[in-house]
Amino acid sequence: MKFKNFLSLKSLIILGFVIAVIPLFLAVMYAAFGMRETSALGRTVNTHVFEQTKTIRLVLQKASDIERKAKLFVLLSDPTLRQPYERQSYETVRASFKQALGDLLKLHVDNKIALLVNELSEKENLIYQQIIGSDDENNLELPIDEAFQGLRESAATLSREFENHVDHEFNELHQLSESLEHGLLVKGAVLLAISFGVIAVLLIVLSRSMRQLDLSIRRLGAGELAEPILVNGPSDLRYLGNRLEWLRTRLLELEVSKQQFMQNVAREIELPLASLRQDAELLAGETDYDPNSKRQATVLHLCANIEKLSAVSEELLRYSRINSLPDINRKESVNVKDLLETVVDDFQPVLSSKAIAIRTLARPVEIAGIPEQLRAIIEQLLTNAVKFSPEGGEIRVILRDAGTLMELEVEDEGPGIAIDERDHIFEPFYRGKAGDTGDGPGLGLAIVKEYVANHQGKVEVIDARQDQQGARIRVQIPLTGEN
Repeated sequence: MKFKNFLSLKSLIILGFVIAVIPLFLAVMYAAFGMRETSALGRTVNTHVFEQTKTIRLVLQKASDIERKAKLFVLLSDPTLRQPYERQSYETVRASFKQALGDLLKLHVDNKIALLVNELSEKENLIYQQIIGSDDENNLELPIDEAFQGLRESAATLSREFENHVDHEFNELHQLSESLEHGLLVKGAVLLAISFGVIAVLLIVLSRSMRQLDLSIRRLGAGELAEPILVNGPSDLRYLGNRLEWLRTRLLELEVSKQQFMQNVAREIELPLASLRQDAELLAGETDYDPNSKRQATVLHLCANIEKLSAVSEELLRYSRINSLPDINRKESVNVKDLLETVVDDFQPVLSSKAIAIRTLARPVEIAGIPEQLRAIIEQLLTNAVKFSPEGGEIRVILRDAGTLMELEVEDEGPGIAIDERDHIFEPFYRGKAGDTGDGPGLGLAIVKEYVANHQGKVEVIDARQDQQGARIRVQIPLTGEN
């Protein structure tokens, strides 16, 4: 199938269509030829049988006329009573009888009918010789009844044999028609099978190329940029594959540049922070503790801001390394229910500090995933829910198996997420109105989105339940780790 590499998709479809139609066209032509041949043969047989039947009937009629004329001629046995035209009439009927027999033999009847025709002619000659011989000697001897009986029996035998011959001809025509029909069905089935085979090969070639394109696009969407993109098939589909490969290398370069940029920013932030942290600690150690001292308050405020900047630096490093280590992206079977219960237990102190109740409805779900990233997804969603929930509020967590997907929903009773912010909430460094007063650089949900994408899933903000106004975030991940 190397020739397909030199054809475009359009040319391959046209070529496949032509190759598939040719056997169908041959099948139709063969059917038309077979029908025409059968029809022509039927017309020939019908015409031949019709001519033979008409001649046979004429022969039988003339035989009857011969018998009637011969008997009449015999009854007028006295030459003085017999009119001259009687013999002429007899001779005329006899000549007509001989002509009918000759016409029948010219129709190429089979040997058995030809023998019966000759036998009928001989018996008629015998009657004629008896009648004419007696007439010439003026001593007419009437033909015995057996001669006329033999003539009638020969005529009846000829009639029966011809009927058998007609039945045989039509039986042969019927068998030939069935044979042609069977051959037409067999050859038509073979040609149709060839057409379907060509169509199947064409579909296999195209579907394989389309699967390769689909898989390549999905890998790009999931951020799997390590493997090169190779698409086989028609030239225009291979061209699309080459463009996707160019896009992959471009995205890989951008990903590397982004990681390097964030790592450089994080390092540039961390170095001054380390120096500021040392100076702040030294300043705090030199200052006597006094709650009312402005200097002491400034030192504490400085230390708190240093810690916030340090957390931002760590988040930047964490975000930049999401896809930088392929070894951690090896998937394994994960019991998400057990993982969820472990994370909820770890959050109990934080929940207790704000008197927040958590209600979980979790069913056993196992997926192929990366345990560290799945744990980070749950932790980040619970962190946001705790952060924006009021004291004494409630967080609802649902984990279920939705057919081929795992669904995880986390809902809080906070201020919620505005509809116009839902498309931006998962962007890096984006902080909505509800997060203006919060801590952190705004990378939490961006990291969640990246981790979910690594599992070929999706994360989205959906409408809150009835009589609720908090944020409700749903994560969907395929159970097999493939979309």
